[in-house]
Amino acid sequence: MGAGGTRAFYQFSHPLIVDARLQGLCKALLLPTLAKNYAPLARQASEQGQAYPDYLLALLEQELSQREVNRRRRLVQQAKFPITYTLESYDFSVVPSLSKQKVLELARGEFIRKAENVVLVGEIGMGKTHLASALGYAACDLGYTVRFFTAAALITQLIEAQEAQQLSRFEHTLLKQQLIIIDELGFVPFSPQGAQLLFGFLSQRYRRGSLLITTNLPFSEWTQVFQDPRLLGALPGAHWARLTHTCHILEFAGESFRFRQSQARHARRHTQEAPATDLSP
Repeated sequence: MGAGGTRAFYQFSHPLIVDARLQGLCKALLLPTLAKNYAPLARQASEQGQAYPDYLLALLEQELSQREVNRRRRLVQQAKFPITYTLESYDFSVVPSLSKQKVLELARGEFIRKAENVVLVGEIGMGKTHLASALGYAACDLGYTVRFFTAAALITQLIEAQEAQQLSRFEHTLLKQQLIIIDELGFVPFSPQGAQLLFGFLSQRYRRGSLLITTNLPFSEWTQVFQDPRLLGALPGAHWARLTHTCHILEFAGESFRFRQSQARHARRHTQEAPATDLSP
C-alpha cells in the first residue's frame, strides 16, 4: 500500500480502531506517557491550529520528562533510605558549627563525580542520619545511584554473602553504586570477621565510587570499633588517606537534636495538659 493509501486507511478508519492501534504501538514502543497524553494534546493542537511538528515535540517532551521523574523515583526506592529526608527539612540552626554552605555544595553532587568521600562526625542525636539521607536523596535527584546501609546491616549482609559463597557477587553489586552511605559507624563494635569484611569492601571501593559515613567517633578512636588496630594498617596507605584525610569532613557540635525535639514535645504536651485557669469573678 502506498503512502496515499496509508493516509486514506487511517483517515477513514473508525476512531476506536485508530485509538486501539495507537495504544498498541505505544505499549510496544514503551511510551506510556505518550499513550496517555496524545489525545488531549491532539485536541489542544487542533483548537490552537498547532503545526504537526510542534504537537509531536510536546508529546515527546512529556514522555521524556515523565521518564526522568520515574527514574528518580526508582533511584530513591533502590537506595532503601530508612526515611526520606530532604535538606529543606533539616534545621541548620540546631548545629551552629555546621556549614550550611558546605552542605549545599555537597548536595550538587560534585564529590560523587570525583569519587570523593564524606564523613559526618558527631555525637548521637545530632541529625547526622537526617543529613546523610538528605544528601543521598539529592544525589538520586541528580541521577546518581545510591545505596544506604547502617554499618551493622552492611556487615551482616557481607557475612551472609560470604557464608553463601556469594561475597564477590554482592561486593560487585555494591561497587556499581555511585554513592554508598554507611550510617552509625561506631555505635557497636564489630566482630573480627565483620571488621575484616568491611575493610575489604572499603579497600575495593577506593577510586571506584564515593562513600558517605556517619560516625560518633573521631578517626583516632576508630580502633574501638574495629578492635584490632592492625586492621587500620591493612588498607594500603593511599586508601586510608583517601578515606580519612582527603575527604570532606563535617563536624557536628552542639546540643543533641533529638534531645531538643524531645524537650519541645514535652513542653507542648505540658501546655496541652495544663488545667485552664478560672478567670471568672
